[in-house]
Amino acid sequence: MAETPTTPEIPYEQARDELISVVQKLEVGGTSLDESIALWERGEVLAGICQQWLDGARTRLAAAAGLDAEDATDD
Repeated sequence: MAETPTTPEIPYEQARDELISVVQKLEVGGTSLDESIALWERGEVLAGICQQWLDGARTRLAAAAGLDAEDATDD
């Protein structure tokens, strides 16, 4: 039996908005090295959450269209 993917802990829109904020803070600069590293790490987590949501949506769309999930990821 296939493992069911877990739903990320925050909604896509919230993760995306926070990721945008993190990127803006990194672009502006003015933070210490430790703060920049913490922002980068948070950005990585948020990007992963966004990707989970997008992958889940792609899988649901493929299922609705009668395609295999692998067919939906072919670019």
